[in-house]
Amino acid sequence: MKVAVVGATGLVGTVMLRLLEERGFPVSQLLPVASEKSVGKEIAFKNANVKVVSMQHAINEKPAIALFSAGGETSLAFAEQFAANGTVVIDNSSAWRMDATKKLIVPEVNGQELTSADKIIANPNCSTIQLVMAMAPLHRKYGIERMVISTYQSITGTGVKAVRQLENEQKGIEGEMAYAYQIHQNAIPQCDVFLENDYTKEEMKLVHESRKILGEPGLKVTATAVRIPVVGGHSESVNVTFKNSFEVEDIKSILNQTDGVVVDDNPAKSQYPMPFYKKEKDEVFVGRIRRDESAENSLNLWIVSDNLRKGAATNAIQIAEYLLQKKII
Repeated sequence: MKVAVVGATGLVGTVMLRLLEERGFPVSQLLPVASEKSVGKEIAFKNANVKVVSMQHAINEKPAIALFSAGGETSLAFAEQFAANGTVVIDNSSAWRMDATKKLIVPEVNGQELTSADKIIANPNCSTIQLVMAMAPLHRKYGIERMVISTYQSITGTGVKAVRQLENEQKGIEGEMAYAYQIHQNAIPQCDVFLENDYTKEEMKLVHESRKILGEPGLKVTATAVRIPVVGGHSESVNVTFKNSFEVEDIKSILNQTDGVVVDDNPAKSQYPMPFYKKEKDEVFVGRIRRDESAENSLNLWIVSDNLRKGAATNAIQIAEYLLQKKII
């Protein structure tokens, strides 16, 4: 099976390559695609060196799957060209997520929506993935009325430039800035650009994408997204109001039985998920599960996941695995 990885030398692309190996995905030929200046360079894959190829070369090779993680502009320019050749494109950018003709997929939540007609499949935003992984089973049981989300997001969500900025600031070195402000020892309440409603693009992704994945276009959702000097993953504080009453122990039981979700919650032992300890893991971890005593049928949760893995690369590869398992490709 030919597999193209577009954006193979980027942060997420590198993780995709590692996961294809780790998970034993049946790659017969890898087509790593990067910028034109990288064509001909070699990357390591399965104990061999594989040459980076051009976009057009990869399109002409007609791979079965193309994993995209090279930004929205690249996806808009080339995804349809791959799809026209019969390739299934799994795109990690925001390019297709809110396109009414494209599926927005978290396999454990709505993988069953996929069919052989889907040639471009959107991978949700990293913070959305971990949110719906925890909230979808609870929504099915109790019905979500409203969600208030505060995120504490890793600099890796911005990319290599942000990682370098933090490293430089820790060392007291002046260098290129990914953010308008210092990120070391700081918290920046802005992820992505501001929109006309004074919310950021990242905040509105959480609103629109969670509605689409949960199949609830009118769901009440509001979010504040904050960038913090963390490398390991994203954290979210979620306050949710349900339509129906619940017991906290039942909430924990449902989450414990959800594939890909791990309950990590023991206040007596100060046990709860933290990004430093969940880095390089594929699960979504939930803790600080407690009733909101100020509002009826309301609950607080703390959700943590590695944004480069389940929040991006792992979810994309799980989509590919689901397509194979269901013989859709």
